[in-house]
Amino acid sequence: MANTNLLSETLLHKKEEPLPESGINHWLTPIAYPLGCYIILPAYFKKIVITGQENVPSNDPVIVAPTHRSRWDALLVPSAVGKLVSGREVRFMVSANEMQGAQGWIIRRMGGFPVNTRHPGLSSLLKSVELLSMGEMVVIFPEGGIFRDKVVHPLKPGVARIALEVETHNPNSGIKILPVSIHYSQPIPDWGTEVRVDIGTPIDVAKYLNEPIKIATDTLTDELTHRLKILHEGA
Repeated sequence: MANTNLLSETLLHKKEEPLPESGINHWLTPIAYPLGCYIILPAYFKKIVITGQENVPSNDPVIVAPTHRSRWDALLVPSAVGKLVSGREVRFMVSANEMQGAQGWIIRRMGGFPVNTRHPGLSSLLKSVELLSMGEMVVIFPEGGIFRDKVVHPLKPGVARIALEVETHNPNSGIKILPVSIHYSQPIPDWGTEVRVDIGTPIDVAKYLNEPIKIATDTLTDELTHRLKILHEGA
């Protein structure tokens, strides 16, 4: 088996500021998600179509890997795969610039935690590993930012590296990567926009552990890219 414990080894040699505290607030989420899913989203969007919900793992650790086209994605993804569908809480790795002010306060209490998308810190990566090692569902946007067009942009390798790290240190964890495509009928969604969310079949990370870490990361990233292109571009 390839040695993929780079994140853990690096921590021994590098100190970093801890992440601000975040976690599921159990009085806020039972209010926020039904409010968002049943009132806000249907009121704002003319039509919402979601396919592939049968592909959402019910208990294995999973990285949900959506395309990122709008800040609305942060509500659409939980409505498509989260507690009201799978019975599972959703934790988000969120761009640090979206974690400011009142929005940041809410995101942290909904289980989100920040990452600098240009220079991802070890704390964010290890927070993801920690949550996934506990069997949780973590949403990471693999393109690294919001794009307004209809093509899949080059993916960051972090999703693959985190998934391989979890499976290496927790053999037979069953961790999966779930590709998700989000399509809006116009580049910047406004009232009356139509939206489609397509959930692909999950990728079994354990199948990629027999290669050296660099090759495994590239291969897994390529496979996720391929799956997203099929969902998002029809390629």
